[in-house]
Amino acid sequence: MENKKRVLMWWMWILLFPLLFFSSAQAEEKITIEEVVVTATRYGEKITDVPASVSLISEDDIKNSAAQNIPDLLKIEAGIHVNDITGTRRYFTVDLRGFGETSPSNTLVLVDGRRVNQADLSGVDWTEIPLERVSRIEIIRGGRGSVLYGDNATGGVINIITKEAGDRLKAGADLVLGSYDTIKAGSYVSGSLNNLSLHLSGNYNASDGYRDNSKTEARDFGLNAAYYLKDFMKINVGSGYHKDKTGLPGALKESDFASGASRTDSKFPDDFAEVEDYYLKFGPEVYFSGDSVFKIDTSFRKRTFLSFSSGDWGNFLGDSGIKTIALSPQIVLKKDFKKIKNSLTAGIDYHKTDNDILNDSLFFGSHSTGKFDLKKEDYGYYVHDEINVADILRISGGYRYDRARFNFHPSTPDSITMSRDAYTAGINYTFFKRSYAYLSYSRSFRYPLLDELYSFFTNTTNAALTPQTSDNYEAGVRHYFSDDFFAHINIFRMDTDKEIFFNPVTYNNENLDGRTRREGIEVSLDAKATGWLTVRGSYTLLSAKIKEGAFKGSDVPNVPKHKATMEVISDIGKGASAVLSGVYIGERPFISDFSNDFDDQKGYFLLNAKFTYKWKSLMAFVDINNLTNREYSEYGVIGGFPLEKAFYPSPKRNFLVGLTIDF
Repeated sequence: MENKKRVLMWWMWILLFPLLFFSSAQAEEKITIEEVVVTATRYGEKITDVPASVSLISEDDIKNSAAQNIPDLLKIEAGIHVNDITGTRRYFTVDLRGFGETSPSNTLVLVDGRRVNQADLSGVDWTEIPLERVSRIEIIRGGRGSVLYGDNATGGVINIITKEAGDRLKAGADLVLGSYDTIKAGSYVSGSLNNLSLHLSGNYNASDGYRDNSKTEARDFGLNAAYYLKDFMKINVGSGYHKDKTGLPGALKESDFASGASRTDSKFPDDFAEVEDYYLKFGPEVYFSGDSVFKIDTSFRKRTFLSFSSGDWGNFLGDSGIKTIALSPQIVLKKDFKKIKNSLTAGIDYHKTDNDILNDSLFFGSHSTGKFDLKKEDYGYYVHDEINVADILRISGGYRYDRARFNFHPSTPDSITMSRDAYTAGINYTFFKRSYAYLSYSRSFRYPLLDELYSFFTNTTNAALTPQTSDNYEAGVRHYFSDDFFAHINIFRMDTDKEIFFNPVTYNNENLDGRTRREGIEVSLDAKATGWLTVRGSYTLLSAKIKEGAFKGSDVPNVPKHKATMEVISDIGKGASAVLSGVYIGERPFISDFSNDFDDQKGYFLLNAKFTYKWKSLMAFVDINNLTNREYSEYGVIGGFPLEKAFYPSPKRNFLVGLTIDF
């Protein structure tokens, strides 16, 4: 307990030190470009107009970070808990606002506004977009996104925005080598010709991984193109392709360690997963009447997933193919009424998903095969309005109606229909230059997933399973002490009714019989202390409890009460720079321990460093991950017969060295 207090006190001192420094300093004001976010309203608006906790990760932030992938970037953000499950940088969970093991279904992830959450339990594939292809990332916390995007946005929305072509022809390449025989290579070309712009990239990534049977190999290609038709029309085209094969080392139980197993061992040497995924997106934008715009985004995605798993019970081979079609027409009308500015957004979202599954299993000596066809078709229409009453006061609100139909074959019954409403309201007040305060409320929802509703063993649909709904309340202040220093504090409460979860007692997907409550405070700061030193940090206090029913009083599994982060970026000079980033994750219940019968999983403090040297068009870097060589596990579960603790050991100290060149 004393160690925990010392860590938290140390972290609060790091956060408060720049406040003391800047409160006594006289900073010269300078012209600053207002930060713009597109995710909050599906069109560009100033961050000061959004009544929510918003984070922007820019391209410069990405270049200066020690991150090797998108989840690495998200680890240091307030209110986000990231788990690298296998330690291979391949399978992640990213949790906004404390949903634990159901976080993949309660955090909506977009790529250029296109939803990437799957309609089944496979969740989000965080390797679909390599970090090298990312221009910026926008994070909107809380349930406000449900009005504009519908399902899955309960905890928040993360929009990954990929790179577009610049005005001039550019090209580049990179090569990275590291521990566990890791190799990464990539290249890109970007440029514009007349009215056509193009950005094309390719990446290769392979590693043996920290543990036995954790080898991974992946290939990625990405394309962004835009064609401008005079001044009134733009046609966007985007595409991506991803293919990988990865070993699945599985968990190690306490009894395995007692029998002499090492942290790098695997009890499942034949388990693997193989993925092939591609998408195509097309969208014309027509501009009229000043800043008003009409656009239609259409996309197609096909993903195939082959996996093999084994255990004392037998083995299982699953072959799944899922196709998704999306159509989203939208109109944004901007009109001023004397001194009052008004922005009205309205649109329709349509998604159709077809999931074909072939399962082959050997279960306690009994062999069986099954062929299944699962479908989901949903549509929603929404309207969102923002009124700028004065330069310092903005009021916003919105409504969405959403309806989904599920079909299953073979099944009894073979279809089920659900619908939900979502709404939001908020107010922003700018009290000093760029500093602002906000207050908001939102109602969000989540539908059950295809394989939460459907039982592959009984060929039946769980008609008792219903959508969950959440009421989210937010209040916050972001104050700019100077153009180079701001602090943000956000207080929130979220009450969820009929939360969907997998009950480890009944082995069924169910609705919790009562409410769950998540409430907390998020504090973050960003300060350029001097011309050569930038300090960032955050602290999150989060209580996630089941308030009613059979698990009344229990903490939600895999949700830490305390999280703290810090990042120090130093420009050493003559092209050299250094980054030191740290994350503290507190104790949390093991996955599936809804009764809190077991001791909590231990907290950990992880420190990473990056050293960079730039010379003309060349850049060399060295990454040192887990600088203190700590033994820890980001992910832990309760499982086996009898039940016991099981761990997915995380890598010890490891290194990456790389070289990039831009022409």
